[in-house]
Amino acid sequence: MAPSNVGFDSFHMLRAAELADGSAGHTAPHPNSACVIARSEKVVGEAFLYGQGTRCAEIQAVEMAGELSRGATAYLNLEPGDCHGDDTAIKALKQSGVARVVVGLQHPLKHHSGKAIAALRGLGIPVDVLEKHGDGTFKEAFRACQEVNAPLLYRATHEVPFSILKYAMTLDGKIAASTGHASWVSSKMSRQRVFETRGRSDAIIVGGNTVRRDNPRLTTRREGGHLPVRVVMSRTLNLPLELHLWDVSNAHTIVMTQRGARREFQRELVTRGVEVVEFDFLTPKAVMDYCYERGFLTVLWECGGALSAPALAAGIIHKVIAFVAPKIIGGVTAPTPVGELGMVEMTQALNLLDVTFEQVGPDMLVSGYLKPIPRMKSPASAYADDPSIADAGIFSSSTVIYFYKSWDPYGAFTNFTAHSIKLPGSSETWKSVEHYYQAQKFSGVEDELAMQAIENIRNAESPEEAARIGRRLARERPDLVRPDWENSKMDVMEEALVAKFSSYPQLRSLLLSTAGCVLIESSPHDYFWGSGKDGTGQNQLGRLLMKLRAAILTENQHQHIQK
Repeated sequence: MAPSNVGFDSFHMLRAAELADGSAGHTAPHPNSACVIARSEKVVGEAFLYGQGTRCAEIQAVEMAGELSRGATAYLNLEPGDCHGDDTAIKALKQSGVARVVVGLQHPLKHHSGKAIAALRGLGIPVDVLEKHGDGTFKEAFRACQEVNAPLLYRATHEVPFSILKYAMTLDGKIAASTGHASWVSSKMSRQRVFETRGRSDAIIVGGNTVRRDNPRLTTRREGGHLPVRVVMSRTLNLPLELHLWDVSNAHTIVMTQRGARREFQRELVTRGVEVVEFDFLTPKAVMDYCYERGFLTVLWECGGALSAPALAAGIIHKVIAFVAPKIIGGVTAPTPVGELGMVEMTQALNLLDVTFEQVGPDMLVSGYLKPIPRMKSPASAYADDPSIADAGIFSSSTVIYFYKSWDPYGAFTNFTAHSIKLPGSSETWKSVEHYYQAQKFSGVEDELAMQAIENIRNAESPEEAARIGRRLARERPDLVRPDWENSKMDVMEEALVAKFSSYPQLRSLLLSTAGCVLIESSPHDYFWGSGKDGTGQNQLGRLLMKLRAAILTENQHQHIQK
C-alpha cells in the first residue's frame, strides 16, 4: 500500500535504509549508504554503495532516474562522506536537478559530519535531516538508518569496533554435550544465517578451546563476497599443528597470543602464511584496541564461555544474537554460552535493549543490544547551516599524518578509493590504483591463467576484490608473477600515484596541504607499504606520496618563477 502524503519521507527513507543493507557481505564492512530518488510515492531511481572504492549510490541513482530526477526528492540514509576530497555525490545531486534532499543520519565521523549537508545547502538545495525528528514522526525510519550503520556509530563514539557475541544453545542453555560434542546445536537454516553474519564482519574471533574442540573453518560457505579475517586468541598457543584455520588459501588467519609463547610454533605458523600478533597482556580489550587500529568496523565473537565471559565483563560486546534450538541435552558439566561473571543476584544480570525475536526454521533467534546505539552529540544544524566553514578546522597541523581506510581523515591517500586512473600513452582505464597495481603483477606473462587474472582484476567491482584476486594468485602460483616484480613494483606504484593525483585537482590540493608533514600508511599488518603494528615497517606508500608532493611543489615553484 502506498503511504499517505505525510508519510512519503518516512516510507522512502525506510527503503533507503533497506537498500543500504544490501551492500553487506560484498566487500569489507564499510559505511552503508544508499540513495532513493522519488516523485511523491513513485521511486524513479535507487542504488546502494557496493563497497569501499566503488561508485557512490548517488551517481547510480541519478543515472537510473535520468530526467525524472528534476524536481524530485533524494533520500539518503547517510550523509555522503565516502572519502575526503570526493565531491562526486554532491555534484551528481546538483546536476540532476533534484529539488530537495532528505538525510536520515548525519555522518558520525567528525571530519565528514555536516560537510555534505552544508555543501548541498550552499548550492541552494534544501536539506532536511531526519535525525532532528528521530523521536517523533520519523522514529521508525531514523531507527532503521541507525541500525544499518550501527558499526560506524559505535566505532565513532566508543573508538572500538562494533562487537557481536553469537552463539547457539539448546532450550536448557547448553552449547555442547558434556563430552564437548556440538554438531549441530542449531538447524541448517540458522547456520545459514550465521554464514551471512560472518560475511558482514571484518573478523571472527574464537578462543583456543573452540579451536581444539571443533577445528572450525570459520568461512562464509559461499562463492565470492567478502571473506572475514579469522582470529584465534590463545595465551599459551597450546594448539594442534594441523587445523583448518592454518590453511590461508581462501581466508586470512591471525593468531593473537601472549608475548614469547611457543616461538617455534609461531615460526611454523608464519611459514604457512598465518599472521601472528603478540601482546604484552592478551585481553579482549587489548584485542579490540588492535582491531580498531586495523580499521575494523564489525567483529563477530563465536567463542565459548571461557572467552565470552571476560569479553562481556570488559564491556566490549555491543550486541548479542542467540539461536535457541528446541532441544534438551542436560548435563551438569555441559558447557554454557557464558562462563563465570561473578554475579550472585539476578539484579546484577546484563539486560538486552531493543530485543527482537524471529523464528528461523525450528529455532528461535533472540537478539538485542547491551549498549544503546549511539546518537550524534551535536545536531547536524550545528555547522551544516554555514557552508563557509565546511572545510575549516577539519584537519590538524600535526607533523605526522596517518592514513589507512578511505573514509578516515586523509583516506584519499589510500589505493582503495574510487578514483579511476589512466596512464599517459595508454587508452586503458583502471577503476582504482589497486586494480592497476594488482594487474601489473602478471603483466607480460605469456600464460593463459595470468592473462585471465588481469581481466578478472580489471573487471573486479571493488579494489578489495581486485586485491584478493591478485594476492591469492601470486601466493598460489608465484611462477605466474612477472620475473622482475620485486624490482619493478615501486615504479608501478609510483606511476599509478602520479596518474591519480594528476587527474584529480582536489586530491592534488589535499596532498599539497600536508607540506611539512610526514605521511604514514598506518597498516598494522603491512610492513612494506605500511608502518606495521609496531611502527617498524618501511612505509613505502607514504614515502612515495611525500616524493610526489615534493615534485609537485618544485614544479609549482618553477611555474611561479617563470610567471
